[in-house]
Amino acid sequence: MNKYGYFLLSPMLVLWMVSCSEKSKMEIEDYEVKPISMSEVVTATGTMESVTQVNVGTQVTGIIEHLYVDYNDTVSKGQLLAELEKTLLDSDLKSADANMASAKASYEYAKSNYERDKKLHDEQLISDYEFQTSQRDYDVARLSYEKSKADRVRAAKNLNYAEIYSPIDGIVISREVEVGQTVVSSMNVADLYVIADLDNMQVVGNVDEADIGQVKYGQHVTFTVDAYPDDIFNGTVTQVRLNPTTTSNVVTYEVIVNAPNPEHKLIPGMTANLTIYTLELNDVIAVPLKALKFEPLPPEDEESNLPQPEPLKTPVEHSVWVIKDKKLIQTEVELGVANNIYQQIISGLSPGEKVAVNYQEITKGNIGPKQQDNPFLPKPPGANRNREKEKK
Repeated sequence: MNKYGYFLLSPMLVLWMVSCSEKSKMEIEDYEVKPISMSEVVTATGTMESVTQVNVGTQVTGIIEHLYVDYNDTVSKGQLLAELEKTLLDSDLKSADANMASAKASYEYAKSNYERDKKLHDEQLISDYEFQTSQRDYDVARLSYEKSKADRVRAAKNLNYAEIYSPIDGIVISREVEVGQTVVSSMNVADLYVIADLDNMQVVGNVDEADIGQVKYGQHVTFTVDAYPDDIFNGTVTQVRLNPTTTSNVVTYEVIVNAPNPEHKLIPGMTANLTIYTLELNDVIAVPLKALKFEPLPPEDEESNLPQPEPLKTPVEHSVWVIKDKKLIQTEVELGVANNIYQQIISGLSPGEKVAVNYQEITKGNIGPKQQDNPFLPKPPGANRNREKEKK
């Protein structure tokens, strides 16, 4: 009591009195069973590549005389792309033809001598030395003739190599030479063009080692590229490569995703943001994971609104509590796959049934204690005038 004869109540006592005035009750949070879609995803980044990409080159040395295609040109298999200057190659072929003709004449002459001397030797009309000499000349001429024919084939083939043809259907994504440039063929083939098949692209994705165990062949994949942020492209996992890559102590594995590209929007080198669906189910019966952990509480009295639990007579491995006719009926279920939110139910539940998930407390009355004025806080404008009016 203060000096004016009033009792003072502490804030803790006020809070206790307000709390006591509140009336609360327990209710069951339920979930209505219905077909849903379940998914689980793994995200990764990758790089676009063409499934078929060929570096077109030349196997002979020469000067570029004609270039018939350029960047971004669409080419078909067998199309002429470029030509080298053929003067020296033509001369090599003519020289090979002359050498072959000369070797053929020597071979035919040596052959006739050998056949004649063989008959004479069989009749012992010439010595063994003369026959062996004739036989040696024949063998040398025959081998020389065979070599001249091989040289002629090589010269003809080199002449054909002066014309560069496309080995595949595709698009020219790179041109490495100019007209008049000399290309030198050494141990490596001199490249002229790079041709890619843009109809069939693939993404080489880098998946973290923590997620690679969930990625399997045939899984559905969606991805986006920065060039077309509003477009979603679809693909399928075609390969999971086991060779690890370690960068800054982070281990990743390459996952190959095919990417059909009929509109040619995707080009090699683009960065793709992958979403790999490791779990994808449609129209399945599922319940929240916490429904499997729900344990009913017995009602406190006969007037309680909590439904009466009716457990199964024999223990089961997996069960949920179905709310029916103001009762909690324990129901055995068979489980399928699960994600972070839902558990698939293979059997035991039907659409429309309600499953108990959790208890929740419903409070009626005052929401909380009345807010007290703090004398140390600044008063809003006009507060003192309003207080004076109340006193009057």
